[in-house]
Amino acid sequence: MKIHEYQAKALLKRFGVPIAKGEIAYTAAEARKVAETLGGSTWAVKAQIHAGGRGKGGGIKIARSLEEVSFFAEEMIGRSLITPQTGPQGQLVRRVYIEKGAAIAQELYLSLLIDRSTGRVMIVFSPAGGMDIEEVAVQTPQKIYKLTIDPVLDFQAFHGRKLAFQAGLSGKMAARLSSLISGAYQAFKALDAALIEINPLVITSEGEAMALDAKMTFDDNALYRHPDIEELRDLDEEEAMELEATRNSLSYIKLDGNIGCLVNGAGLAMATMDVIKLYGGAPANFLDVGGGAPRERVTVALKLILSDPDVEGILVNIFGGIMRCDIIAEGIVAAARDVGINVPLVVRLEGTNVELGRKILAGSGLPIINAEDLGDAARRIVQAVREAA
Repeated sequence: MKIHEYQAKALLKRFGVPIAKGEIAYTAAEARKVAETLGGSTWAVKAQIHAGGRGKGGGIKIARSLEEVSFFAEEMIGRSLITPQTGPQGQLVRRVYIEKGAAIAQELYLSLLIDRSTGRVMIVFSPAGGMDIEEVAVQTPQKIYKLTIDPVLDFQAFHGRKLAFQAGLSGKMAARLSSLISGAYQAFKALDAALIEINPLVITSEGEAMALDAKMTFDDNALYRHPDIEELRDLDEEEAMELEATRNSLSYIKLDGNIGCLVNGAGLAMATMDVIKLYGGAPANFLDVGGGAPRERVTVALKLILSDPDVEGILVNIFGGIMRCDIIAEGIVAAARDVGINVPLVVRLEGTNVELGRKILAGSGLPIINAEDLGDAARRIVQAVREAA
């Protein structure tokens, strides 16, 4: 689950991470009022969407007058912001974050995530933070430092000093940077975060370390432990089909292809997409209906797949372990009749009562193509979609 920058900063502040003063605004008039309340002569006007690269897309502006605050807010709110991470369609800006300006002396980069190879929290740090961090990683990877934290030791002061040294900091400034990183680490652990990214992490002209931007995502499987964080979820920022899937206990992710996939089991779903690619096709989605795959869930899943205008064929790949193949076949037939499928449908069943399941499909009177195995299923659906084009 993703949250907005202003929400991430509020959470980080709870763990002692210094942030600039700021407030959210939903209109240009509110934005001006916030700036007046914050005081000062410089403010950052930041579009709040669940995507990075806002600065490159014009979603972050520096205002040096109250009139400019109003102008920039008016320009952003109610319009689609296109960034390198949104795609050409962009994302609608519904609110802006007005933040008091900071005197920046140095921009750094900090992120925390899970290192899957070690199962530990990894800190990624660079003294070359800012909008061009992706180019830094490609052109000067030696400026990217990685540090995995032993869960027995946790984050220690020497870890902070080691990273501060890479940024050329010492004394009080190094201690302040270390304190900020320690706070971010504690937040990562306590909140079951999947990612914390602070870019830029700035050193001000007064020698303070501050999170000038913040991005946080969370492990969905741990949200039951954090109802307060789950309340921060902004449904307007999420894909409509993915939301519908969540409401029906389906794991769904929209992709760019034209072959819809309905599979039970995440690993099997990944393998199914790989084999479709192997035979020259392109999956339109990842969809895991779960182990039982009852008729109602299969029906919802098929409707969900068919609601995607890019889908030109469907591959159903079910392993009947928890649920028998004949029961699954009856569910597929019933769902196909309920939905009214008008694109090629290939079904591959395997497991308990598989032969009976295949007979049910064959005798349904519906244009369902039975496949012998996964390779056969992928080949058939790719061929059927090409012939129908």
